[in-house]
Amino acid sequence: MAKVTIYTTPTCVYCKVAKAFFKEHDVIYEEKNVAADREAAKEAMEKSGQMAVPIIDVDGTIIVGFDKSHLSQLLGIK
Repeated sequence: MAKVTIYTTPTCVYCKVAKAFFKEHDVIYEEKNVAADREAAKEAMEKSGQMAVPIIDVDGTIIVGFDKSHLSQLLGIK
């Protein structure tokens, strides 16, 4: 199983969509709230060069935003 980390904020609609997608497909993930955790915000920025969320790390591959087809490909979801 891939190691998945999602960087989020509480009000981000696409973060909620991504988490629902993970739940639907039984993907285990770690969530880091960049609004509440400065270290997580710094980490997300270093990984992506972006301030936007969600930032999703799948085994070191960084996706900015919710890209269902790319996530499906990386996670082996048909």
